[in-house]
Amino acid sequence: MILVFGSINMDLVARVAAIPHAGETALAPGYATLCGGKGANQAVAAARVATPGRVAMAGRVGADGLGRVARDNLQANGVDVSLVAVGVEPTGCAFITVDAQGENAITVASGANGAATAALVPDAAITADTVLVLQMEVPTTEALALARRVRDAGGRVVWNLAPVPPDLTTSLLREVLAVSDVFIANEHEAVAAASIIGGPSTGWSACGGFLARFGSTVCIITAGAKGAVAFTPEGELVQAAAPAIHPVDTTGAGDTFVGILTVGLDEGRSLPESLERACRGAALACLAPGAQGGMPRRADLEVPAFI
Repeated sequence: MILVFGSINMDLVARVAAIPHAGETALAPGYATLCGGKGANQAVAAARVATPGRVAMAGRVGADGLGRVARDNLQANGVDVSLVAVGVEPTGCAFITVDAQGENAITVASGANGAATAALVPDAAITADTVLVLQMEVPTTEALALARRVRDAGGRVVWNLAPVPPDLTTSLLREVLAVSDVFIANEHEAVAAASIIGGPSTGWSACGGFLARFGSTVCIITAGAKGAVAFTPEGELVQAAAPAIHPVDTTGAGDTFVGILTVGLDEGRSLPESLERACRGAALACLAPGAQGGMPRRADLEVPAFI
């Protein structure tokens, strides 16, 4: 069973010619309201390619219209929402600006996500078969507590260091690495993480190898159009290329990668195969607007190439 503990948001998306700098204003003709949140995105990405009934979400939404839409969307995508609580805090929102090249800038208002706790997941929901997926948009102390319970039960933990919190400390990152079977970061997050714990301060490849050895975990670095690289604690390196595409919107590509990679590991696929499928799925996700709009179905991953 894949259990995702993380954020559930509604995304307000505006398309502009160029993302404004500080002090600038950019006009957009309108905006779209879409379901998002890194936790929810990863759960949807996993559920779309996993065996039905294999993915559950744990998190928190508000008792408002946005929360109802978010829960209904998860359920419609085949995600078990029995561990999604409804609280008095407003549902989290992300404000996303997308430019003409498909790149984005995102501001997140946490809302109910800030009140998500490990207690949402009862012991009965955790077994040696559990693969827990975590990110950095709910309280890290709660994510760590849940990760330890999963590891104690013999399960596995996939931790996506996104977004890197501004107050991330050496001790906290050490704890995160210690409970992670697979640690995933993009090239910028990898450099930030390695420098925090005394590793290289430049070069994402060097940082990825350092994090794998330091944390005794598989460390996967995603690099957009350059694909992804996995480093093992023993020094093995596995690479996967990204298909060439003309992106419409890169929002959610990283979450798609995490969800599909986790399904591959859950199904017992090899690391190279899981990495390649995740890169293919992440590229597909960039071909439609919104974090979840282009997330592929299982059959889509069987297509060997696309433009």
